[in-house]
Amino acid sequence: MSANLKILFALTLIHFTGDFYTAFISPLFPVFVDKLDLSLTQVGVLAGTMRLLAFIIQPTVGYLADRNPTRAFIFAGLTLTIICVPLSGIAPNFWVLLLCVGLGSIGSSMFHPSVTGMVPVYAGSKAGFSMSVFNTGGTLAFGLGPLFITWYVATFGLKAMPLTMIAGLLVLVYLLRVIPPPQSEGLKRTGFFGALKESLGSAWKVIALIWLVMFMRAIVGQSFLTFMPVLYVREGFSVVAAGAIYSLFIVSGTVSGLLSGHISDRIGFKPVFLVSYLLMAPALWLLLQLSGNWVYLGSALAGAMVLAPLPLGVTMAQTLAPKGRSMVASLMMGFAYGLGGAITPIVGKLADAYTIRPVLILIAGVPLLTLPIIALFPKTRSNG
Repeated sequence: MSANLKILFALTLIHFTGDFYTAFISPLFPVFVDKLDLSLTQVGVLAGTMRLLAFIIQPTVGYLADRNPTRAFIFAGLTLTIICVPLSGIAPNFWVLLLCVGLGSIGSSMFHPSVTGMVPVYAGSKAGFSMSVFNTGGTLAFGLGPLFITWYVATFGLKAMPLTMIAGLLVLVYLLRVIPPPQSEGLKRTGFFGALKESLGSAWKVIALIWLVMFMRAIVGQSFLTFMPVLYVREGFSVVAAGAIYSLFIVSGTVSGLLSGHISDRIGFKPVFLVSYLLMAPALWLLLQLSGNWVYLGSALAGAMVLAPLPLGVTMAQTLAPKGRSMVASLMMGFAYGLGGAITPIVGKLADAYTIRPVLILIAGVPLLTLPIIALFPKTRSNG
């Protein structure tokens, strides 16, 4: 069965567009700190709220979307993100900023489960690679979004941010013509927990292990992505330079994610998990030891290791539990990612008390704790 490239492109474009706008917030934290006199704890609350609402509620949204497989979840969510995130630029205080970020994040949670669940339907025999391409839409957006918005704000100011929603609304018009309705996966006759049980089936123990590993990766990734821009601006880098460091972290992860998806289709998921998590800690430690222009190289290397396994958790879980693609995707890409991001207020509180750098050095060691868990993974490949 061959892949439907037109639909896969459109699904990836949804992922790119929504995440492009979501990516505006983190690299602007140094600007918001200066404008609104925010503490690192408040920065952590913003980041935690963003990840909590954008990701942690995705399993519920995935269940609701399966009960009523309509395009409304996709397009209402995308519209909310495109409109609310740019409005953060004119927020007069922390609470209005939190509201804009929260509404934009809820929008993100609405479109992710349905479109992620649609990818295997149109992927043909290359589920692993197709999911990596789809994931590239998001990671590339998180790479390019910070470069664009830091340049834009440095040139035109925060008050000009609302104008950026025009491009997203134009893309939305195209997507309305192309995207088909999502397909129900047959779980709508059961309640939420019944749907969860039915979608996971006998694979629930393995999926729980995968989820735990993805959750721990999310703690590491979200902590670095939240506090790296603030750290480097405080150490003398410009906001645009800090945005470039942030983008390199993400873009290198785009490349490594594609590579890991391709390799996992050939040799299975487990070896790729082991290598990426083994190299993650030293790569992050090295980044924090570098200074000057070497930081850019260190950020690229660290991002490649942190983001390489991101599509694998989703694809492996969908392979083990094919009856609930949207539900499983929301657990791996949503609940794990969101709960990991929700830890950032605690990280922010620690950074207020002990400064950012030593806290990040401690967090860099977390991936090593996952290796005994990954050793319990079964040997399996995507359905291709």
